Amino acid sequence: MHLSTLDWFIIFLYMAVSATIAVIYSRRAGKSTSEFFLSGRNLPWWIAGTAMVATTFAADTPLAVTELVAQNGIAGNWLWWNMLFGGMLTTFFFARLWRRANILTDVEFTELRYSGKPAAFLRGFRALYLGLLMNLIIMGWVNLAMVKILTVMFPNLTFFGIQQVSFLGFEFQATLLWVGVIMLIVAVYSSMSGLWGVAITDTFQFAVAMVGTIALAVIAVNIPEIGGLDGLKAKLPDWMFEFTPRVGGGAAGVGSTLSLTVTAFIAYIGVQWWASWYPGADPGGGGYIAQRMMSAKDEKHSLFATLWFMVAHYAIRPWPWIIVALVSLVLYPELDAAHQSEGFVMVMRDHLPSGMLGLLLAAFLAAYMSTIATQLNWGASYIVNDFYRRFIRPEGDEKYHVRISRLTTLITMIISLIVTSKLDRISGAWQFIIGLSGGIGLVLIMRWWWWRINAWSEIAAMTAPLVIYPFIHFYPETLIGIFPGIAAYLEFPSSLFIVVPWTTAVWLAVTFLTAPTEQATLHRFYRRVHPGGVLWEPVARELPDVVGDSGYYRLLLDWAAGCVMVMCALFGIGHLLVGSAASGIQFLLIAAGAAGVIFWHMSRFGWEKMSA
Repeated sequence: MHLSTLDWFIIFLYMAVSATIAVIYSRRAGKSTSEFFLSGRNLPWWIAGTAMVATTFAADTPLAVTELVAQNGIAGNWLWWNMLFGGMLTTFFFARLWRRANILTDVEFTELRYSGKPAAFLRGFRALYLGLLMNLIIMGWVNLAMVKILTVMFPNLTFFGIQQVSFLGFEFQATLLWVGVIMLIVAVYSSMSGLWGVAITDTFQFAVAMVGTIALAVIAVNIPEIGGLDGLKAKLPDWMFEFTPRVGGGAAGVGSTLSLTVTAFIAYIGVQWWASWYPGADPGGGGYIAQRMMSAKDEKHSLFATLWFMVAHYAIRPWPWIIVALVSLVLYPELDAAHQSEGFVMVMRDHLPSGMLGLLLAAFLAAYMSTIATQLNWGASYIVNDFYRRFIRPEGDEKYHVRISRLTTLITMIISLIVTSKLDRISGAWQFIIGLSGGIGLVLIMRWWWWRINAWSEIAAMTAPLVIYPFIHFYPETLIGIFPGIAAYLEFPSSLFIVVPWTTAVWLAVTFLTAPTEQATLHRFYRRVHPGGVLWEPVARELPDVVGDSGYYRLLLDWAAGCVMVMCALFGIGHLLVGSAASGIQFLLIAAGAAGVIFWHMSRFGWEKMSA
């Protein structure tokens, strides 16, 4: 295919704006690691929240949603919509605590909350595990999605006439080399501008990506072969447009709406969102979400940033993807399960006019670059702040560590390309991560609310699933031989009913068999964060001058109202598009009522305290 001059102009204009932002913020980022990684803790809520949304708007997400819709209709999105419940918990219970902790990374939290050598070991281990291993896997997956996009858009693409390059035993295809060029641009502006530049660029990139995908949805649904939303509904089976999974109907399968057993439904809705760890949906907050919360101006801005993220991430952003996914099923029915995700890109390639195609390519570049920029900055923050400076070179000054941060960003970029060259696909990676982290989520929540949690608790929770997980997936006959009734629980997500109780029992036993965190550390943590609550009373009694938080019943009500608000907004927008207008208005009115409850509570009980 050929891009017009207008298409290329739009793409280069987008790149020029991104580069300009990096140059503007480069001097500010070089002042200190706090400026580089946390924007001087001065981001307003709308920038911090939009940066969260932009980061999770990766190049692979529209393709992944297309595949979910193709296999199980709109209801297939419940495989990630269920994470709203944990995200809303973070919004009301943890966002202000992360901002109050006054730390540079969420990994640094371990030595604020725990004491001794176990705390130091946990900090170093988590820094390398998350900042290097997990980060490289995430970037590899995102890079693969960008490779797929370029392959579909430019099937005969070469790298200056070269199809493939061999280097140190690694094979790099032309599409991956071009992804490397794009990634190098991202690494340069990320390493120049720090989080300020990344966050501002993310905001610009999110606007481009949303305008582009909405425009694509409008154009796609109105092409003659579709005939508008009514024509789309007439050309696809009714089950495609169901918003909720069918419960009790057996296992899910291609060709019917998402169908879950009662056990699987309970696992998704009642267990997964609080029990397991997943990047961007950590129970209690964490990773780049915590980074944005800690970079906000104050506790009020931290809470509103996370609330805006929940609304945009779950209620607003998915619908253009879903509409285009449904259109692709009509236009390309010949695509098999392995290639259904490519339908999204094929709609772009075959049906966008000049100018709009350039805008959509810029939108995908925006989605890709915002995610990679955050992953590079976030990963470097762990490696530099929580490993290099903590254990190898603590005596360096701020400007020295900023230079190391920039070098780390570039090195991580190079390694991620090598990792990508060895990956064909990461099938079921999200199930693997969630299953392997089953049970750790409860520790990540309770470490804020219970003084008795110590470093060994978290270490035990991270390692306990490694013992049981291989038996579930590689030696199930061993478990079935001991517990015959367990056979029904070996498939994900029902396997969480094995992993979570096991992990919970292990870390609780370890907690009571090991010494508690030193009193001085508990006092320092409580003075800084003052979480309050009955489980901190033994410490609170020793610090009568510190006033702990209260009003948890109101926060619990706000959590419930937040979940209702976002879910009803999601269904309301969906019904207006592909359902009934009357139902859509009803859902949106309920969402408005829930929003009113939140704003009334926060204005009466919370804003003044959080902005103090």
